[in-house]
Amino acid sequence: MRRLYLDNAATSYPKPPAVYDAMFRYGRDVGASPGRGQYSESREGARLIRDCRERVCRLIGGTDPSHVVFTLNTSDALNLAIKGVVRAARLASPGSPMRLVTTAMDHNSVLRPFQALADEGVEVVHVPADPVSGLVSAASVEAELSRPGTTVLVAANMASNVTGTIQPVAEIGEVCRRHGVLLLVDAAQALGHMPVDVREIGCDLLAFPGHKGLMGPQGTGGLYIRPGVEDRVATTREGGTGSWSESDSQPGTMPERYEAGSHNTIGIVGLREAVGYVLERGLAALRGHEVELIDAMLVGLRELGVRHPEWPTAGGPCGALRLLGPVETSRRVGVFALVHDELEPGEIAAVLEGRFGILARSGITCAPRAHAAMGTLGRGGAVRLSFGPFVTVDDVRYALAAIRSVCEGELRDVSSSVAGRGDKPADYRTEGAVIPLRD
Repeated sequence: MRRLYLDNAATSYPKPPAVYDAMFRYGRDVGASPGRGQYSESREGARLIRDCRERVCRLIGGTDPSHVVFTLNTSDALNLAIKGVVRAARLASPGSPMRLVTTAMDHNSVLRPFQALADEGVEVVHVPADPVSGLVSAASVEAELSRPGTTVLVAANMASNVTGTIQPVAEIGEVCRRHGVLLLVDAAQALGHMPVDVREIGCDLLAFPGHKGLMGPQGTGGLYIRPGVEDRVATTREGGTGSWSESDSQPGTMPERYEAGSHNTIGIVGLREAVGYVLERGLAALRGHEVELIDAMLVGLRELGVRHPEWPTAGGPCGALRLLGPVETSRRVGVFALVHDELEPGEIAAVLEGRFGILARSGITCAPRAHAAMGTLGRGGAVRLSFGPFVTVDDVRYALAAIRSVCEGELRDVSSSVAGRGDKPADYRTEGAVIPLRD
């Protein structure tokens, strides 16, 4: 059976071949720790890391590559930004109350650090989202910033990992500048899928993964800190940097200030190749390809009779399915969440894999407030299909045919033992499913 990977919102697969090749070459032929020696292999590692910073900076429209800080993933980057801003504010004004603002559409990588700080006494506000489109309005954010009290940070994702909704982060950025509040943008579902320019957005901090739209390896990510903003972001960990080793204090220079310990050099080398691929192909071309896939999916779902408040009611084999998020191509990325009136998300995902070889995600997808806004939290979330640059229109049509078969009820004999509710282990561990490694 063919294997069709449609879980690119979790991590992209496959990667460009150059990514795998570069990582193998570095591990076999170089292998040294950058910044920890004067020999050529160490210098080569440092050169590759520096070049990766420059490529990322160019891709996001940044002004200084040294302000691209490498992290383990987006969650790591978001924790550095959120907790660094709060720590700096506390050091500047001990005991003063402060507020953090995020949205109902944000991921647990924002919600959980916010909640941890709420447990310490920080006020946390979640701006609501439209229950159909998942859109958060800049006016709603401004209403929160206009309240009495000191808001030190607004965090918002650029695109939802549940509904695919593209949020108006540039408008939110204008609001934040008017109120003198820092804006942190989570670009996990946007970077690599659509143009992202930190100057056009007007954000102060941009967190991103290396392993999703950029098509690098897992264990890579980063935080872009707008020059000058580092004075408002304290360190959250300290350690060896290979520089200023005579001092007990963490260096204040960028990016060493935030990069304690040895780098994931082999991962960053792979990320360097991946970003090079994105730059060469061009974000406009990548977005154009994704738009074709989105159009094909939206047309196909509508023809199958999938329900959406903005679509007229029509008969079809998939009338028991509901699509979450916007139905305008320009307002979404290639992430599609579907909810069935009777079948659980995990059951649908199990059928898609077991009978069609389609790999999809089911459950809450680490965004409980987004599902609450969409009315799907109590149903165990949704089944999600998400596209990448190596998915084709024919792949989308194959997925649509599989969805039709599920809705027509031909496959309800699949054991529910492989399907769970929510983000429990049963969502992604199927007993007896062993994928052999290729030689």
